[in-house]
Amino acid sequence: MPESWKQVKHHDFAAGETDRGPGVPSELTNNPRAGQWDGRRMGQRMVADYKRFLMTDGEGIRCSIYVSGCPFRCDGCYNSSIWDFQAGYEYNQKLEDMIMDDLSQSFVQGLTLLGGEPLLNTTILIPLCRKIRERFGHTKDIWCWTGYTWEELMRPGETPDKRDLLDLIDILVDGRYLKDQHDSLLQFRGSKNQRILDVPKSLEVGKPVIWAKLHDQERFIPEIYGKDRAAGEGDAS
Repeated sequence: MPESWKQVKHHDFAAGETDRGPGVPSELTNNPRAGQWDGRRMGQRMVADYKRFLMTDGEGIRCSIYVSGCPFRCDGCYNSSIWDFQAGYEYNQKLEDMIMDDLSQSFVQGLTLLGGEPLLNTTILIPLCRKIRERFGHTKDIWCWTGYTWEELMRPGETPDKRDLLDLIDILVDGRYLKDQHDSLLQFRGSKNQRILDVPKSLEVGKPVIWAKLHDQERFIPEIYGKDRAAGEGDAS
């Protein structure tokens, strides 16, 4: 990562705008105007990583592609090493064939798009997701993490490729990571402003619809297990 990126000064490029969704604007991230960032120009077709058969990046067993490049630059981002659109290696046919083959496995529920910023890598992801729909229909689902909020994506003037990708996605985890709203009890997300959205239902009704299976923890699981184990050991004695 370039040395200059380690000390990040954030900007609200849409100062004065309202109704941009939870946590926006934030001094912990960059906040773009509608259409300011165009993935058709910014994306360099670079991939930082591809991971197979995970249970952490959404529901069920999944495969995950991490695309490179993100101008949100959230303070505390755990993937800051791939903010650079040139990070990693170029997306290629060999990788695509591997993704399609992995998805064909009966135990794999779907593909997850992460980054970096997936909605600024549409030149890779729209064709890939279309091929997934053509081959698997909706027997495989597609999840996506984005720094954009739903409200930002729906603003007049946003680039049309973002909506084209949304039309192919089932579940969207939206919003910047805000370290001052971090909560380790949240399901599949890092800060309280972020939401897990049912994309088809949200598009149908014209507003964000929370994923029906949302289930956040009330307590940290290892703490619960620890107390249960201690109680059991006490009974045994």
